[in-house]
Amino acid sequence: MLEKKINNIGFKVGQWPLDENKSTLVFMHGSAGTNVLWKNQVNGLSEVCNTVAPDLPGHGLSDGPGLDTMTDYANVMEQFIDELNPPNPILVGLSIGGGIVIQMLLNRQEKYKAGILVNTGARLRVSPDIINTVQTDYPGFLASFGSIATSSKTDPALYQPLMDASASCPPEIALGDFQACDRFDVMDQLGKLSIPILILTADEDRLTPAKYAQFMADKIESSKIAMITDAGHLSPMEQSEQVNTAITNFLVEMKLAGV
Repeated sequence: MLEKKINNIGFKVGQWPLDENKSTLVFMHGSAGTNVLWKNQVNGLSEVCNTVAPDLPGHGLSDGPGLDTMTDYANVMEQFIDELNPPNPILVGLSIGGGIVIQMLLNRQEKYKAGILVNTGARLRVSPDIINTVQTDYPGFLASFGSIATSSKTDPALYQPLMDASASCPPEIALGDFQACDRFDVMDQLGKLSIPILILTADEDRLTPAKYAQFMADKIESSKIAMITDAGHLSPMEQSEQVNTAITNFLVEMKLAGV
């Protein structure tokens, strides 16, 4: 896995330069996080597709400032993809990253071959308790988030790298992320999406429960839905093999693997 930067956006790739004969998975991480969320996908899927995992503005390898609306994040990430110009781009996002993907597809779905939505929703209301704790006790928020966001069966060592990365995220940037989620609502626009969409949900996700995924699947005619078992909100780290298999199967079915 290699680190690169285009203008202000830092990212990791499975291989460089990108293979013009492959599709390109572009992974968007969750609130207060970094691309470390997708390490097992960037590495594990690099034989199937090009894999690119950017950090959102103000996070990880990327320069600030952070943002506080899904539209603004989508605009910045669209600029990044325009500059990267990856072959056959497929957007992948979790939580706020999934919201960004939905917004990007609503803006310019003709640019993308497919979308993959992981543990996200078309509306992402955030508990006032979470927003208050981020504002008043960010260390306390971080201390509790791991257990809230994962299955009780998950070894904490699997997601500790993300917790470490989140600890270096400034609280005001984390707050902006959660505010962007709380303001996001495109439930009435999902019917506009017509490219292939894979929707992944997790059986123990308490932050974006399975009903969010089912709602999207019901509204997007071109979608497929799959369940990741024994996992919570951080399923790409908790059950990386299940997630990678689901993505690979989707790409093969859509004739996008290695294309």
